[in-house]
Amino acid sequence: MNVTGALRMPQGLTQPPTILQVGYTMFSYDDASKMGKEMMDNMLTNYSATAQALQALATEMSDYSKKTYEGNSAAFEKLMAAKSFDKAFEIQSDYAKNAYEEFMAEATKMSEMCMELARKAYEPYESAVAAATPPATKKAA
Repeated sequence: MNVTGALRMPQGLTQPPTILQVGYTMFSYDDASKMGKEMMDNMLTNYSATAQALQALATEMSDYSKKTYEGNSAAFEKLMAAKSFDKAFEIQSDYAKNAYEEFMAEATKMSEMCMELARKAYEPYESAVAAATPPATKKAA
């Protein structure tokens, strides 16, 4: 049996915790519970935003695929109806130019949508990260 009776002291403590310390510990548990709830809310918000953005990406890709297929079919029909080699070459050149321009426009649009997805996915955590990390007070060496 030790000095404090039946209670065994945790390692590193030389005296029993005071009521103030126990109250602070309980306050910390309340903070942890609150933080856990906030993080769960942030996660659910994040999942919702991500699901909506992925749905928009899938719709956009589907629309682009459909438009590309129709364009390919129309170009093939024009190519088969060409009466001369010069006309066929002109049709093929126009098709290649239009296909490239449409692809670049779509790639730009998709990359912007992906960047917006990343922004929205990070947004719920931005305030929590800002609160958890103290601002730098001195310059790095």
